[in-house]
Amino acid sequence: LAVELTSFTSLVNENIVILNWQTSQETNNSGFNIERSANNEQWSIAGFIGGKGNTNSVTDYSFTDKNLVPGKYTYRLKQIDFNGSFEYFDLAGEVNIGVPDKYELSQNYPNPFNPSTNLEFGITESGVVSLKVYDMLGKEIKTLVNEIKQAGYYKLQFDGSSFASGVYFYELRSRKFVSQKRMLLLK
Repeated sequence: LAVELTSFTSLVNENIVILNWQTSQETNNSGFNIERSANNEQWSIAGFIGGKGNTNSVTDYSFTDKNLVPGKYTYRLKQIDFNGSFEYFDLAGEVNIGVPDKYELSQNYPNPFNPSTNLEFGITESGVVSLKVYDMLGKEIKTLVNEIKQAGYYKLQFDGSSFASGVYFYELRSRKFVSQKRMLLLK
């Protein structure tokens, strides 16, 4: 065997899947394609992690698959040798990415920020979603989202490089849900 795999597990956090696997020995191991299938459809490559080549030591690997839409996923590793030979290792069971159980708008991070910050939100039902940024006077300065979104978790980045330092507000609206948070741009 080119690689002796001793474990292959998954951990789900909202719309993120963390895959962990361990080998007890490797021979001629170029690395691992991480392959994903949504709802038992076609396989696609989610990423690649380089192997250790030749080793008799225990080696731990990890891969994070981010921003997945709700659904059921299966994963497998395609271990590839330097000569092109390969072998598959399947993750036992499916990974289920659900929808949030409540609407949520998270505090931006980092905060304060310069010049960009991350905004995250979750919606429980599909529908029109708007996410807008306002200045201290309540004037809309930027529309980040204004479209129909499927239920799920979302993350985006706000670039404040063209705005002055100061306090800004961002507001999420979806169906009857409205939430507003404050953020600080420091230049």
